[in-house]
Amino acid sequence: MPKMKSHSATAKRFRVTRKGKVLHHKATGNHMLTKKSGSRRRRVEGMAEVASTGEQKKLKRLLGR
Repeated sequence: MPKMKSHSATAKRFRVTRKGKVLHHKATGNHMLTKKSGSRRRRVEGMAEVASTGEQKKLKRLLGR
């Protein structure tokens, strides 16, 4: 039986931690940053956990986990 391929677009946007949590990049942190305050920029940097367990299940299936 052939290996399962992970969904490339999903693999670029999400990451699974060792404990199985699915992380995504926070929105609005890419461009037009000069008009945003420093505290606002810091708030949107980094990753956050996907809130819905149903969504996490779908994403894990797409990632081949």
